[in-house]
Amino acid sequence: MLHLRVVNQPEHTQAVLRLLEDCPGATHLVLLPGAGVRPAGDVVEADVAREALDDLLTELCALGIDHHGAITLESIDTALSDAADQAEIAAPGEGADAVVWEELLARTGEESRLNFTYLGFLTIACLLAAIGVITDSVITIVGAMVVGPEFGPLAALSVGLVLRRWDLVRRALAALLLGFQCAMVITAGLVALGYAAGLFDESIMHVNHQSDFVYQVGPFSLIVALLAGAAGMLSLTSAKSAALVGVFISVTTVPAAGYAALALVLGEPGRAGQSALQLLVNLAGIVLAATIVLLLRNRRNKYQDNGRPLADG
Repeated sequence: MLHLRVVNQPEHTQAVLRLLEDCPGATHLVLLPGAGVRPAGDVVEADVAREALDDLLTELCALGIDHHGAITLESIDTALSDAADQAEIAAPGEGADAVVWEELLARTGEESRLNFTYLGFLTIACLLAAIGVITDSVITIVGAMVVGPEFGPLAALSVGLVLRRWDLVRRALAALLLGFQCAMVITAGLVALGYAAGLFDESIMHVNHQSDFVYQVGPFSLIVALLAGAAGMLSLTSAKSAALVGVFISVTTVPAAGYAALALVLGEPGRAGQSALQLLVNLAGIVLAATIVLLLRNRRNKYQDNGRPLADG
């Protein structure tokens, strides 16, 4: 279940209470008259089964509360209550299969921002990938997979395409294109410094590495990307932990970017081009699969071109 808090103007309080009382998945209803300070108003709280939230949020937004008040959601890890159990039983469908589109928009909107933290993680991941290739260390490449933050904007791109939120699409594309360009340029610069300092030479590119799969484009590259994109979006929309999924997804992207930067500096434009192609194929495959998963789960696109800003502002 999720905890719902609504701050609304007093004239909307009765309408909000009726919506919650009529919602089969809502329970633990609380009214705090005049408790809101900024924004001012009454505060209504309830615990709502995940599968009942989407329609409820639509009706609350129809009252204009998202513009004149506030609607917030928090995950509930444990609820010891017969009333909560009955609400979950009464709510239609299964919680794991329910998509709360406002929550999804807020999460992907925040994770798609091009900021210093995102660039920092992506650059470190590319550097780790390059070091993993130089030292032929699979463990180091796995470290790059863990650090890579790129699934955030990839997921945001898919959400934006399905819901036709072009502002989100533009933001996600900027994070992906500029982010990878910046990370690869920095990686190439530091690789050049390491090469000039004699830490390694061109011979590392002519040895059979366990990591050679990074630049070898083939049908399995696309298959892995499709599976990764589907798994990642299922994890994101079902509120399951995305930690291990993120590792799986990063194996098809960050190592290819790091390898491309390394190969270019060491005079291997062919391998650099193959690795860059691998990166593009994998990014496209992840977005394609994630978009298909969303389309299958999205029975109605109720946020199409509604002009409202993203939930994260």
